[in-house]
Amino acid sequence: MKRKSSSLWAVFAMPTLIGLISVLGLFAALLGDGGWDVLAWVGLGLPALYSLRGLSR
Repeated sequence: MKRKSSSLWAVFAMPTLIGLISVLGLFAALLGDGGWDVLAWVGLGLPALYSLRGLSR
């Protein structure tokens, strides 16, 4: 059987994106209140939802 070759970007694209969203959420949580809190909740909630979606499969 021939294995399909995957490029480095194809393998690490989604984990990199999830990591960047998490970092932005953490940074927004440090900056202040109001709109920053909303951005922090979204930035930290999306990676949690992606993780739960991956575990449920």
